[in-house]
Amino acid sequence: MIEDKNTSRTQISELGEFGLIDHLTKNFKIKQKTTNLGIGDDAAVLDFESKKCVLTTDLLIEGVHFDLSYVPLKHLGYKAVVVNLSDVYAMNATATQITVSIAISNRFPLEALEELYAGIETAAKIYNIDVVGGDTTSSTTGLIISVTAVGYANEEDLVYRSGAKDNDLLVVTGDLGAAYMGLQVLEREKQVFEVNPNSQPDLDQYTYLIERQLKPEARKDIPELLKALEVKPTSMIDISDGLSSEVIHLCKRSKVGVNLYEDKIPLDPSVISICEEFKLSSTTIALNGGEDYELLFTIAQEDFPKIKANPNLTVIGHITDEKSGIGLVTRANEKIELKAQGWNPIKA
Repeated sequence: MIEDKNTSRTQISELGEFGLIDHLTKNFKIKQKTTNLGIGDDAAVLDFESKKCVLTTDLLIEGVHFDLSYVPLKHLGYKAVVVNLSDVYAMNATATQITVSIAISNRFPLEALEELYAGIETAAKIYNIDVVGGDTTSSTTGLIISVTAVGYANEEDLVYRSGAKDNDLLVVTGDLGAAYMGLQVLEREKQVFEVNPNSQPDLDQYTYLIERQLKPEARKDIPELLKALEVKPTSMIDISDGLSSEVIHLCKRSKVGVNLYEDKIPLDPSVISICEEFKLSSTTIALNGGEDYELLFTIAQEDFPKIKANPNLTVIGHITDEKSGIGLVTRANEKIELKAQGWNPIKA
């Protein structure tokens, strides 16, 4: 919850817009040599010399993307940064700067925003990026956060969704489904609390799942790892809306088909056990859960020996011609059409 009657509350109106910006950003330090000028003028000035600039933006809205009854503001600030950086890394690029814009209602005191920006600052330090601007305004509906991330890459290093070829291997990082199941645990405990506010949930067995939901990490390590292995993906996308949706995006952009193997999808043991507790199919959750922020990519078959022993990477399928379709090969060796049933914020 954002309010605590035992803590002081400073009204935002006491600072004004520019005073608020100065207060919230005073601890941000410039670290990137590509940042010529950060916060403090009409616009930031960035210099990437001969590199290609990568730009992405994301919007998080209270009641749609997050629930402050169980999402700490510091975690929210951290997550708002990470989900944008994930898109930069999905281009095989280096993230360097972000801008942060917020709209806030009058129920948020200054101390709440300090928590939010502490999370943003922590993410900036861990991922070595500069906060170079943004905006603040009022909201009548709650908290809205918009983050824009900037990065760069050599033109020859950039990887798009459109480069997958027939016979390429489909590879995923990490494990899938944990973030969604973490959300299910938090939603369940919220309902319990609403019925009995004195209840104290025991969440120890769900630690990994809840962390994957509240404090995800972007796979900054993967572009670095692939470069060290001398492997350049032929296509790549990050998994924000669910594996099924991202596989379909990649295939449609590349004009190819795929055989995705159910028994190859990486699942943490805790996901399997909690899916049983909730009476859910772990395959369905891995395919459609979303918010994993892992990377999904394709590689040429000749690069397989370079990655096969790496614990961060799992081959989960192979690319086929477009006419063969986008299919899931089940454990019973049946091929069924893969459908995009992941997170859809417009439909939701």
